[in-house]
Amino acid sequence: MNIQVLPEHKLSSVAPLKQCNVEKKEVELILVKDQNGVQYTSSSIIPTPGHHVGPPGSDDDRETWGKKIDFLLSVIGFAVDLANVWRFPYLCYKNGGGAFLIPYILFLVIAGMPLFYMELALGQYNREGAATVWKICPVFKGVGYTVIVIALYVGFYYNVIIAWSLYYLFSSMTSELPWLKCGNSWNSENCTDPKAINGSVLGNGTNYAKYKITPAAEFYERGVLHLYESKGIQDLGLPRWELTLCLVVVVFILYFSLWKGVKSSGKVVYITATMPYVVLFVLLIRGVTLPGSMDGIRAYLHIDFNRLNNLEVWIDAATQIFYSLGAGFGVLIAFASYNKFDNNCYRDALLTSTVNCVTSFFSGFAIFSVLGYMAYKHGVKIEDVATEGAGLVFIIYPEAISTLPGSTFWAIVFFIMLLTLGIDSSMGGMEAVITGLSDDFKILKRHRKLFTFATAFGTFLVALLCVTNGGIYVLTMLDKYAAGTSILFGVLIEAIGVSWFYGVDRFSEDIERMMGFKPGLYWRLCWKFVSPVFLLFVVIASTLTSSRLKYDDYVFPYWANVVGWGIAMSSMLFVPCYAIYKFISVPGTFKQRIAYCITPEHEHHLVAEGNIRQFTLKHWLAI
Repeated sequence: MNIQVLPEHKLSSVAPLKQCNVEKKEVELILVKDQNGVQYTSSSIIPTPGHHVGPPGSDDDRETWGKKIDFLLSVIGFAVDLANVWRFPYLCYKNGGGAFLIPYILFLVIAGMPLFYMELALGQYNREGAATVWKICPVFKGVGYTVIVIALYVGFYYNVIIAWSLYYLFSSMTSELPWLKCGNSWNSENCTDPKAINGSVLGNGTNYAKYKITPAAEFYERGVLHLYESKGIQDLGLPRWELTLCLVVVVFILYFSLWKGVKSSGKVVYITATMPYVVLFVLLIRGVTLPGSMDGIRAYLHIDFNRLNNLEVWIDAATQIFYSLGAGFGVLIAFASYNKFDNNCYRDALLTSTVNCVTSFFSGFAIFSVLGYMAYKHGVKIEDVATEGAGLVFIIYPEAISTLPGSTFWAIVFFIMLLTLGIDSSMGGMEAVITGLSDDFKILKRHRKLFTFATAFGTFLVALLCVTNGGIYVLTMLDKYAAGTSILFGVLIEAIGVSWFYGVDRFSEDIERMMGFKPGLYWRLCWKFVSPVFLLFVVIASTLTSSRLKYDDYVFPYWANVVGWGIAMSSMLFVPCYAIYKFISVPGTFKQRIAYCITPEHEHHLVAEGNIRQFTLKHWLAI
């Protein structure tokens, strides 16, 4: 509900315009309340007793988004990232094509959307970041620190991938793309012209996507990464100056997008969130005109229901929907905390999560039309060129683009898309860190620009490890452990904290205060039972299917896996450590301490009275 202040000529009939501002504000309040029955958070309106715009202790002077579209684009920009392009299409193809959409959509509806909705409502009602939002159940504040630390860890390596995109973008600004032919300074003696590689040359069992001596593959591994100069993760070398400069540019873009809060970042996403859709559409139109493109699209959509008998397909669908929507990184809570109190976050959750998943599906057509062309060109099957991750967007797709007329234009357009896909997702992660910590430590909020710079510079320093000769090994380790099991664990605890300890019924009442209606029984059942069970399933599945760390044929030493688990545990340990600290720091008997830990802060006076809701069976059975 948008609150409108009445026009000046109507105000003057109640109070003369010449009166002081304080009197005028009081009259405005009365008129607004009579119209809408709610209170506005602006400092120009004086609140009256008995009507509070948010929960007790909420920040009434909190900054809000300039426009509703700023928030929507920021959420979509964060959720729609590189994985939508380089992971989902391949997973869909590998796991039965159209049949994969069955578990994917199922998990979207029963777990993805409910978690997305829960985080938006949690942030919007409490108007706090990921840590301080746990005033609703203080013992769980450690979860907030867990997700903030994870968001920080992701920034260490995600910005490097954006820097690679920027390097490719600069390299594309030539009349002939540098990965078109052999004979460059970075090429090896074994470099082979792609035209000479076909099905008969590859032989049986050899995958073209894994063929490492094409000009495109050598440009990526030797020209960009300089991987051949490293013997492994123990031999990193110095940062590459070219990638370091690209990383500096990325960090500066992030800093100047975030330094003024959502007022500045809300404008940047007008470009970064919409550009990928324009480019994807253009690439799709070009892709379907290529020979062999229809074979690629048919392979992408081929329905194989027998694949659904494989547990791995269901695990892939569950993990993909979870990571794709981005719940648990503290970003949705941070973004929603800047909404107006009466914003309809239910509609926002449905809209943005649907847009994200449709984008994933749509991008598959742009990707597989070009993969079909590649297979046709080399006389191989689609499965020989189909791949995921960096190999798809930095080797296979650029190679295909290089063979097209006007290849420079297509390369520039493609890498601009990758750049914008990455930037707004990285902006979201950094905003989660900044909002989460500045809400907890007010001195940081007072010095927002300095803190934003310190955060950006800190991620830059650690990211330098990832732009060395062996940097890809560090990046691979961080990618596997920094936000793997730890983020799943964090969201599982978050879902339990909100649904069971705070209470689904109380959470639903909070939503009713904001939007005027209670969530339906479906959403309450999902929050209480389905989402926690889903997350537990994903945590167990990811742990059981976890394998030793490797990059292509390089197997990481044992100590690297230990360091990786150390990184994962460093964020997860905030949950038990803070719970112990909270229990020790509150006064009272053993029972009272537990009560203080699990009772919302604004209800702590009830603990002294012995009126503790969580100690009743009714609380735990409520839906």
